[in-house]
Amino acid sequence: MFRVITCNTNGIRAAQRKGFFEWLVKQNADVVCIQETKAQEHQLVDDAFRPDGYHCYYNDAERKGYSGTALYAKQKPSAIEVKVGWEPVDSEGRYLRADFDGISVISLYVPSGSSNDDAQARKDVFMERFTPHMAELLKEKREFIICADWNTCHQNIDLKNWRSNQKNSGFMPHEREWLTKLYEEQGWVDVFRQMTTEPDLYTWWSNRGQAWANNTGWRLDYMLVSPGLSGTGTNFAIYRDERFSDHAPVTIDFNL
Repeated sequence: MFRVITCNTNGIRAAQRKGFFEWLVKQNADVVCIQETKAQEHQLVDDAFRPDGYHCYYNDAERKGYSGTALYAKQKPSAIEVKVGWEPVDSEGRYLRADFDGISVISLYVPSGSSNDDAQARKDVFMERFTPHMAELLKEKREFIICADWNTCHQNIDLKNWRSNQKNSGFMPHEREWLTKLYEEQGWVDVFRQMTTEPDLYTWWSNRGQAWANNTGWRLDYMLVSPGLSGTGTNFAIYRDERFSDHAPVTIDFNL
């Protein structure tokens, strides 16, 4: 079994104060991917940010208190990559890749377009430019697990209020089509949806109103796997017993 956890912490220091690391160290994950750390590594002085038994890597945004990714691995990676070669991904710390024997795991934070038209335009550029990068990964002689806050729902089942959100960022037709093309044209697989078509399984809830209490959520956090890992997911969990962030941690076990 190979256990992977992904979580957008919406500020790793805030998540730590809410008990995220106490929960995490009990999960026996092989790899942990974190998005939106919102911290510089030198600010993470508490030992909690480097859990025992893990090799810990951070890719910070140049702008303080913004974006950023992290990856923890039980096995020491043979290589770490934090650049894709273009902006704003590289200066915003949105990409962290760890290579292991025959497999790579990537922690990815896709830009949100929800704040205004300029933000959506930046997200659209990211989607356009990241598509060929995804294709290039598949040319490598290894398998991939991409753990990301994709900031996009793919199907109606992936958010509670799909009818009223079709013109909103995260569920617009061209965003959904982007994921469809990654699946159908490149062969990437949403391993979670291979295991379940159960509705009402979400990973993000607005902090406004009673979204969390009423489970009025969106499934934004996916693990996409390369075609060779299709069908290898054996178990999944979305942890909601505690709330560390506006996102919930997603755990998937793989039979590798």
